[in-house]
Amino acid sequence: MCRANSLWGAPRIHGELSKLGVNVSEATVSKYMIRDKRPPSQTWRSFLENHAKDIIAVDFLTVPTATFRVLFVLVILSHDRRKILHTNTAEHPTAIWTARQLLEAIGTDDLPTYLLHDRDAIFGAVFKCQAASAGLREVITAPRSPWQNPYVEGVIGSMRRECLDHTIILGERHLRRVVGNYVRYYNKARTHLSLEKDAPATRAVHPPELGSIVSKDHCGGLHHEYLRAAA
Repeated sequence: MCRANSLWGAPRIHGELSKLGVNVSEATVSKYMIRDKRPPSQTWRSFLENHAKDIIAVDFLTVPTATFRVLFVLVILSHDRRKILHTNTAEHPTAIWTARQLLEAIGTDDLPTYLLHDRDAIFGAVFKCQAASAGLREVITAPRSPWQNPYVEGVIGSMRRECLDHTIILGERHLRRVVGNYVRYYNKARTHLSLEKDAPATRAVHPPELGSIVSKDHCGGLHHEYLRAAA
Protein backbone atom coordinates (compact mmCIF):
# COMPACT_ATOMS: atom_id res chain seq x y z
CA MET A 1 0.00 0.00 0.00
CA CYS A 2 2.82 2.36 0.84
CA ARG A 3 4.51 1.84 -2.55
CA ALA A 4 1.28 2.11 -4.54
CA ASN A 5 0.00 5.22 -2.73
CA SER A 6 2.90 7.59 -2.30
CA LEU A 7 0.66 10.38 -0.96
CA TRP A 8 -0.72 8.28 1.92
CA GLY A 9 0.50 8.57 5.48
CA ALA A 10 0.23 6.06 8.32
CA PRO A 11 -3.38 7.03 9.26
CA ARG A 12 -4.68 6.34 5.73
CA ILE A 13 -2.86 3.01 5.46
CA HIS A 14 -3.98 2.02 8.95
CA GLY A 15 -7.56 2.82 7.95
CA GLU A 16 -7.36 0.64 4.86
CA LEU A 17 -5.83 -2.23 6.84
CA SER A 18 -8.60 -2.02 9.43
CA LYS A 19 -11.17 -2.38 6.63
CA LEU A 20 -9.39 -5.57 5.63
CA GLY A 21 -9.60 -6.96 9.15
CA VAL A 22 -5.89 -6.51 9.85
CA ASN A 23 -5.63 -5.41 13.48
CA VAL A 24 -2.38 -3.56 14.04
CA SER A 25 -1.70 -0.23 15.70
CA GLU A 26 -1.09 2.93 13.73
CA ALA A 27 2.33 3.16 15.38
CA THR A 28 3.25 -0.23 13.90
CA VAL A 29 2.15 0.90 10.45
CA SER A 30 4.25 4.04 10.81
CA LYS A 31 7.27 2.01 11.93
CA TYR A 32 7.27 -0.23 8.85
CA MET A 33 6.35 2.33 6.22
CA ILE A 34 8.83 2.78 3.37
CA ARG A 35 10.61 6.11 3.73
CA ASP A 36 11.35 7.92 0.49
CA LYS A 37 13.96 10.66 0.55
CA ARG A 38 12.12 12.48 -2.23
CA PRO A 39 8.91 14.41 -1.53
CA PRO A 40 5.78 12.40 -2.45
CA SER A 41 4.45 13.02 -5.94
CA GLN A 42 2.03 11.45 -8.35
CA THR A 43 3.21 8.89 -10.87
CA TRP A 44 3.57 9.74 -14.55
CA ARG A 45 0.46 7.71 -15.35
CA SER A 46 -1.52 9.55 -12.68
CA PHE A 47 -0.41 12.89 -14.12
CA LEU A 48 -1.61 11.90 -17.60
CA GLU A 49 -4.98 10.68 -16.28
CA ASN A 50 -5.59 13.54 -13.85
CA HIS A 51 -4.84 16.22 -16.44
CA ALA A 52 -6.27 14.52 -19.53
CA LYS A 53 -8.63 17.41 -20.30
CA ASP A 54 -5.74 19.87 -20.23
CA ILE A 55 -3.15 17.96 -22.28
CA ILE A 56 -2.43 17.83 -25.98
CA ALA A 57 0.38 15.69 -27.40
CA VAL A 58 2.40 15.97 -30.59
CA ASP A 59 4.63 13.54 -32.47
CA PHE A 60 5.81 12.57 -35.96
CA LEU A 61 5.67 9.35 -37.92
CA THR A 62 7.56 8.54 -41.09
CA VAL A 63 5.98 7.02 -44.20
CA PRO A 64 7.94 5.64 -47.20
CA THR A 65 6.52 6.21 -50.66
CA ALA A 66 6.46 4.03 -53.78
CA THR A 67 9.48 5.99 -55.09
CA PHE A 68 11.46 5.47 -51.85
CA ARG A 69 11.01 9.00 -50.56
CA VAL A 70 10.39 9.37 -46.83
CA LEU A 71 7.56 11.69 -45.79
CA PHE A 72 6.69 12.92 -42.32
CA VAL A 73 3.24 13.10 -40.78
CA LEU A 74 2.67 15.40 -37.82
CA VAL A 75 -0.07 14.28 -35.41
CA ILE A 76 -1.51 16.51 -32.67
CA LEU A 77 -3.86 14.72 -30.28
CA SER A 78 -6.12 15.85 -27.45
CA HIS A 79 -5.94 13.53 -24.42
CA ASP A 80 -9.50 14.39 -23.36
CA ARG A 81 -11.41 12.27 -25.91
CA ARG A 82 -8.37 10.89 -27.77
CA LYS A 83 -9.42 13.18 -30.61
CA ILE A 84 -6.96 13.95 -33.40
CA LEU A 85 -6.92 17.75 -33.54
CA HIS A 86 -4.64 18.23 -36.52
CA THR A 87 -2.42 16.40 -39.00
CA ASN A 88 -0.23 17.56 -41.83
CA THR A 89 2.50 16.12 -44.04
CA ALA A 90 5.87 17.36 -45.23
CA GLU A 91 9.00 15.92 -46.79
CA HIS A 92 11.30 18.25 -44.87
CA PRO A 93 9.45 19.65 -41.84
CA THR A 94 11.09 22.67 -40.22
CA ALA A 95 10.76 24.20 -36.77
CA ILE A 96 8.80 27.14 -38.21
CA TRP A 97 6.43 24.80 -40.09
CA THR A 98 5.89 22.69 -36.98
CA ALA A 99 5.20 25.75 -34.82
CA ARG A 100 2.61 26.95 -37.34
CA GLN A 101 0.85 23.57 -37.22
CA LEU A 102 0.54 23.94 -33.44
CA LEU A 103 -1.35 27.21 -33.85
CA GLU A 104 -3.68 25.66 -36.41
CA ALA A 105 -4.45 22.80 -34.00
CA ILE A 106 -5.33 24.65 -30.81
CA GLY A 107 -7.48 27.50 -32.13
CA THR A 108 -8.64 30.12 -29.60
CA ASP A 109 -11.34 28.40 -27.50
CA ASP A 110 -10.81 26.01 -24.56
CA LEU A 111 -7.05 26.21 -24.78
CA PRO A 112 -5.18 23.28 -23.18
CA THR A 113 -2.64 23.81 -20.41
CA TYR A 114 0.06 21.25 -21.18
CA LEU A 115 1.84 20.26 -24.39
CA LEU A 116 3.48 16.83 -24.30
CA HIS A 117 6.27 15.95 -26.72
CA ASP A 118 9.65 14.25 -26.97
CA ARG A 119 13.13 15.73 -27.24
CA ASP A 120 13.32 15.90 -31.04
CA ALA A 121 15.43 18.86 -32.15
CA ILE A 122 12.53 20.20 -34.22
CA PHE A 123 10.81 21.14 -30.95
CA GLY A 124 13.53 23.70 -30.34
CA ALA A 125 13.60 27.43 -29.64
CA VAL A 126 11.11 28.46 -32.35
CA PHE A 127 8.59 25.81 -31.28
CA LYS A 128 9.05 26.65 -27.58
CA CYS A 129 8.45 30.33 -28.27
CA GLN A 130 5.25 29.53 -30.16
CA ALA A 131 4.01 27.24 -27.38
CA ALA A 132 4.75 29.85 -24.73
CA SER A 133 2.95 32.58 -26.68
CA ALA A 134 -0.11 30.31 -26.80
CA GLY A 135 0.03 29.86 -23.02
CA LEU A 136 1.08 26.20 -23.17
CA ARG A 137 3.38 24.60 -20.60
CA GLU A 138 5.68 22.07 -22.23
CA VAL A 139 6.06 18.63 -20.68
CA ILE A 140 9.04 16.89 -22.28
CA THR A 141 9.46 13.13 -22.08
CA ALA A 142 12.66 11.44 -20.99
CA PRO A 143 15.15 10.37 -23.71
CA ARG A 144 14.13 7.24 -25.63
CA SER A 145 10.91 6.87 -23.60
CA PRO A 146 7.97 6.71 -26.05
CA TRP A 147 5.87 5.08 -23.32
CA GLN A 148 5.72 8.49 -21.63
CA ASN A 149 3.67 9.81 -24.55
CA PRO A 150 1.37 6.78 -24.83
CA TYR A 151 -1.81 8.22 -26.32
CA VAL A 152 -0.31 9.82 -29.41
CA GLU A 153 2.00 6.80 -29.83
CA GLY A 154 -1.10 4.60 -29.73
CA VAL A 155 -2.84 6.67 -32.39
CA ILE A 156 0.24 6.52 -34.61
CA GLY A 157 0.32 2.74 -34.19
CA SER A 158 -3.37 2.49 -35.09
CA MET A 159 -2.86 4.70 -38.14
CA ARG A 160 -0.09 2.40 -39.35
CA ARG A 161 -1.83 -0.92 -38.65
CA GLU A 162 -5.29 0.11 -39.83
CA CYS A 163 -4.43 2.25 -42.84
CA LEU A 164 -0.87 3.07 -43.92
CA ASP A 165 0.42 -0.51 -43.82
CA HIS A 166 -2.28 -1.41 -46.37
CA THR A 167 -1.73 1.51 -48.73
CA ILE A 168 1.01 2.22 -51.27
CA ILE A 169 1.71 5.92 -50.90
CA LEU A 170 2.43 7.61 -54.22
CA GLY A 171 3.41 11.06 -52.98
CA GLU A 172 2.78 13.83 -50.48
CA ARG A 173 -0.62 14.81 -51.87
CA HIS A 174 -1.74 11.18 -51.81
CA LEU A 175 -0.47 10.73 -48.24
CA ARG A 176 -2.31 13.86 -47.08
CA ARG A 177 -5.55 12.54 -48.56
CA VAL A 178 -5.12 9.06 -47.06
CA VAL A 179 -4.31 10.44 -43.61
CA GLY A 180 -7.22 12.89 -43.82
CA ASN A 181 -9.63 10.06 -44.62
CA TYR A 182 -8.33 8.02 -41.69
CA VAL A 183 -8.59 10.96 -39.29
CA ARG A 184 -12.25 11.47 -40.22
CA TYR A 185 -12.91 7.77 -39.66
CA TYR A 186 -10.97 7.74 -36.38
CA ASN A 187 -12.66 10.82 -34.92
CA LYS A 188 -16.23 10.20 -36.06
CA ALA A 189 -16.74 6.45 -36.44
CA ARG A 190 -14.06 4.29 -34.83
CA THR A 191 -15.06 2.99 -31.41
CA HIS A 192 -12.49 3.24 -28.62
CA LEU A 193 -12.12 0.96 -25.60
CA SER A 194 -11.20 3.78 -23.21
CA LEU A 195 -14.28 5.76 -24.29
CA GLU A 196 -16.69 2.94 -23.40
CA LYS A 197 -16.88 1.88 -27.06
CA ASP A 198 -17.72 5.39 -28.26
CA ALA A 199 -15.93 7.47 -30.90
CA PRO A 200 -13.89 10.58 -29.99
CA ALA A 201 -16.59 12.79 -31.58
CA THR A 202 -19.48 11.08 -29.80
CA ARG A 203 -21.31 8.67 -32.12
CA ALA A 204 -25.05 8.28 -31.72
CA VAL A 205 -26.67 4.92 -30.96
CA HIS A 206 -29.07 3.74 -33.70
CA PRO A 207 -31.82 1.56 -32.17
CA PRO A 208 -33.63 -1.03 -34.34
CA GLU A 209 -36.70 1.16 -34.82
CA LEU A 210 -34.69 3.55 -36.99
CA GLY A 211 -34.69 1.07 -39.85
CA SER A 212 -32.46 -1.39 -41.66
CA ILE A 213 -28.69 -1.61 -41.22
CA VAL A 214 -26.61 0.06 -43.93
CA SER A 215 -22.84 0.13 -44.35
CA LYS A 216 -20.72 3.24 -44.96
CA ASP A 217 -17.22 2.81 -46.38
CA HIS A 218 -14.19 4.50 -44.83
CA CYS A 219 -10.55 4.62 -45.95
CA GLY A 220 -11.32 3.23 -49.39
CA GLY A 221 -13.23 0.26 -47.98
CA LEU A 222 -10.64 -0.79 -45.38
CA HIS A 223 -13.17 0.01 -42.65
CA HIS A 224 -16.92 0.36 -42.45
CA GLU A 225 -19.38 2.18 -40.26
CA TYR A 226 -22.75 0.55 -39.67
CA LEU A 227 -25.82 2.76 -39.39
CA ARG A 228 -29.58 2.39 -39.50
CA ALA A 229 -31.64 4.16 -42.12
CA ALA A 230 -35.30 4.07 -43.01
CA ALA A 231 -36.06 2.21 -46.21
